[in-house]
Amino acid sequence: MFLMIDNYDSFTYNLVRYLENLKEYTQIYRNDKITIDDIINIKPQGIIISPGPKRPEDSGICIEIIKKFSGKIPILGICLGHQTIAYAFGGKIIKGKKPMHGKISEIYHNGKGVFKNIKNPVKVTRYHSLVVSKENLPDCLNITAETSDGIIMGIRHKDFLVEGVQFHPEAELTEDGYKMLGNFIQEAKNYKKINN
Repeated sequence: MFLMIDNYDSFTYNLVRYLENLKEYTQIYRNDKITIDDIINIKPQGIIISPGPKRPEDSGICIEIIKKFSGKIPILGICLGHQTIAYAFGGKIIKGKKPMHGKISEIYHNGKGVFKNIKNPVKVTRYHSLVVSKENLPDCLNITAETSDGIIMGIRHKDFLVEGVQFHPEAELTEDGYKMLGNFIQEAKNYKKINN
């Protein structure tokens, strides 16, 4: 079972539908309707932090989840969730060069994690105006994907199964979105086997 933290965003239900199509049961909780103790009791195989309309500082329990469960439960952050991962580890979130709402971009990736066996470059759908600052990226995070003009589109922790993507894998025009989410699910299941 996977846990979805909903940052009050309509895309959350597209993500849940994708996971259901991948035959994964998902419990959904709003970012202010669940506690750390609840998550401990639920024992999810992985946590997905959804997109959302605000900044990481406004994402309810999400920063606390990342700090508490990194290295214990696999975490995938999408859009705001991605920014929240960077912020939780000390990164800065800044305004992008221009808003990218419903825009398609080609990104270049390292072929690892969610990008395993994904064509390179790959076209993805973006809905954001904020980005993770490259100049202030914490040492514990690796860049896994970027646009041709150097905007961070993916990050991954160097030691923990904690990964973020700035784009929306669940958007219809994102290429290989199912495969990306499937990669995270498989990695999370393998992680649980190794760490039990």
